Amino acid sequence: MSAREKILSAVKGNKPELLPLQTWDWSRVETDVRDTFIKTLQGIGGTVSIVKDLQQVKQRVLEVHGDEKRIINRVASLDWKNSDKIEIENSTSMEKIEVAIIEGQIGVAENGAIWVPEDAMGNRALPFICQHLVIVLSINKIVPTMHQAYASIDVTANGFGVFIAGPSKTADIEQSLVIGAHGARSLAVFLLDS
Repeated sequence: MSAREKILSAVKGNKPELLPLQTWDWSRVETDVRDTFIKTLQGIGGTVSIVKDLQQVKQRVLEVHGDEKRIINRVASLDWKNSDKIEIENSTSMEKIEVAIIEGQIGVAENGAIWVPEDAMGNRALPFICQHLVIVLSINKIVPTMHQAYASIDVTANGFGVFIAGPSKTADIEQSLVIGAHGARSLAVFLLDS
């Protein structure tokens, strides 16, 4: 018997018993989704504010960014006049966008991610080309896990969608954390509690 045959024989003789795969019922995960979502998102560099209505969103955005910046709003129910007639279909005008306000569809407590479908962006590049990203999300749309988020997304409804979690960041260069390396430098999330 060759050395190879001895090794294979020993491996075959020492097989462990087959065990059934573990199952998990993701619908029974209990957690305080709001507080978990807020802590997770703050931990990855985002800011979170709980607001009662869209008027508070407008007020806080103006407090932080002022009205002189180039701001584009994609939240239909938010009364906001887009700056400088910026069109988000034209790449040369999109480079001027400093603040983008969009609406999230689903928030995920376990990782602070927010699902944003293409129709909420207007242009796929909008959340990544702006300097500061503002996402409005209903507090009732936060789920505990990614499994539940995926189960509630209709992937055939849009041609594109993305989970966004925190501002853009990288630590590849000399292990130094750089925020805003290849996308938005800041992410502010407003949770609508209404």
